[in-house]
Amino acid sequence: MCVRSTSHTQTLLVNKHKPWIETSYHGVITENMDTVLLDPPLVALDKDAPVPFAGEICAFKIYGQDAPFEAVVLNRTSGEGVLRASGPVDCESQKEYTFIIQAYDCGAGPSGADWKKSHKAVVHIQVDDINEFCPVFREPLYKASVTEGKIYDSILQVEAWDQDCSPQYSQICNYEIVTSGTPFAIDRNGNIRNTERLSYDKQQSYKIMVTAFDCGQKKAKDDVAVHIDVKPVCKPGWQGWNKRVDYEPGTGSKQLFPKMHLETCGGPLSGVRAMVELQTNHIGKGCDRETYSEKSLQKLCGAASGSTDLLPAPSPSTNWTASLLTDSGRDSDLIYRFDGRQAANVPDHVVPQNLTDQFTIATWMKHGPSPGLRAEKETLLCNSDKTETNRHHYSLYVHNCRLVFLLRRDFTQVDTFRPAEFHWKLEQICDKEWHYYVINVEFPAVTLFVDGVTYEPYLVTDDWPIHTSKIDTQLTVGACWQGGEVATPRFTQYFHGSLSGLTIRPGRIETQKVISCLQACKEGLDINSLESLAKDIKFHFNPAQSVLVVEGEDVDSINTAMTKVSYINSRQFPTAGLRRLHITTTVQ
Repeated sequence: MCVRSTSHTQTLLVNKHKPWIETSYHGVITENMDTVLLDPPLVALDKDAPVPFAGEICAFKIYGQDAPFEAVVLNRTSGEGVLRASGPVDCESQKEYTFIIQAYDCGAGPSGADWKKSHKAVVHIQVDDINEFCPVFREPLYKASVTEGKIYDSILQVEAWDQDCSPQYSQICNYEIVTSGTPFAIDRNGNIRNTERLSYDKQQSYKIMVTAFDCGQKKAKDDVAVHIDVKPVCKPGWQGWNKRVDYEPGTGSKQLFPKMHLETCGGPLSGVRAMVELQTNHIGKGCDRETYSEKSLQKLCGAASGSTDLLPAPSPSTNWTASLLTDSGRDSDLIYRFDGRQAANVPDHVVPQNLTDQFTIATWMKHGPSPGLRAEKETLLCNSDKTETNRHHYSLYVHNCRLVFLLRRDFTQVDTFRPAEFHWKLEQICDKEWHYYVINVEFPAVTLFVDGVTYEPYLVTDDWPIHTSKIDTQLTVGACWQGGEVATPRFTQYFHGSLSGLTIRPGRIETQKVISCLQACKEGLDINSLESLAKDIKFHFNPAQSVLVVEGEDVDSINTAMTKVSYINSRQFPTAGLRRLHITTTVQ
């Protein structure tokens, strides 16, 4: 009898290794979709491969606070997986998600026992927006009002918003006026402006429809209405007056503003200041003056004798002005016009030989801004060496709208700096109007009067005295004579402007009373019935009475005061014609 021996071999299943995945993943999902694009792709590896179960991937698990995602294994052998949304993903609710993911192998056998899991990896998901919402205006209706006749940079601003989460789709990129043929435009920020001046008489109100576009060019579902009302303009200022007064000789005082009143358009005010200016620049040298000759006028005003007229009317004995240009006018009011090419040498026998330490120079002058980018000196009066050298002993000139008087004294025993140049910077010098200039010299002091008002120099510069010499001097008008240091003696530093009544008086200075008389106008402004003015009214005139300033706290008081302003002319035979008026008003 034979016995057969049988042996059985049992295979031991072992899961040695954990799965491996990347340490982090970045993904993108478009809202309302379910597939997530991951970088890098979701793949788990296991070193137990190709052993069944132990080398295969059975699951991916997600850990996070309600993350609406699930991970699915596509191929157990290759370890490929996919991440997808397990519920709605809405960018407007949440733009980003961060959670943990782990991979699990299939264990040691079919039962899944002894499974192992990978390390934890971080997954960051960004939700891409889609343009699902339309712009919506914040207000159901917009209203504004404008004043007729004005161009506005912005009348009002409309504003729309968008629920989308991304800048591309949530921002409003453009606004558009739907209504055609309107005088309005709108910019990308929603500012509405008018493209032409609106007229209340033409149309009192406008209704326009406006729409909005987001940056994805999605249009607003509903347009919005904009109502714009046009208001008639209120014109503040003086009403009921004539800017010109026609004066007839022999009519005496003439009331200027009998029916004038100030329109304030209802604005609050605590004070009014009105400046009335009589503008008579078209008459002679700026206003209606006596038509006496300069010498006769000096006698009437009590001026000291001994003055020398440097710009007399041409005659056989005063022929040095014959070549100069003159403006049309009365001979007694002779005006010389200098265009930068004319000048005159005053004969030696006419020139005062010794000015002394006290003397006066006076002239009427009308001058505008100097020509050219770099203005040269413009000489009214100059006393310089006739030959050999080019020393200026005294001169009066304009430079860059500054009036400068140069005085170089002769050398004495005192070898020291002395005041030599006196500078004044005044608006009158270049305003193209007539003004009366008087320079009083009491060496070393020099005082300037303009239209009777005193002005001190803003700058005084010193220089050495001039050494005494036997060189003759030349007095010129309208330029300066350069007789030395040049090949050919010539005039230089020509004057551009008009002069009249240029005189020089050695040995004495003129009083302010006489100066005021010499330039005084015979016409001016006045106020009648001073006793009837309100107590809060204050007023004052300029020296020539061509400017009147009235101040008050109450509009009615100002209106009453202005009706009492009148024009006066004390000449026996006034110049007939129009006088212009200008009113400047300040309201507080």
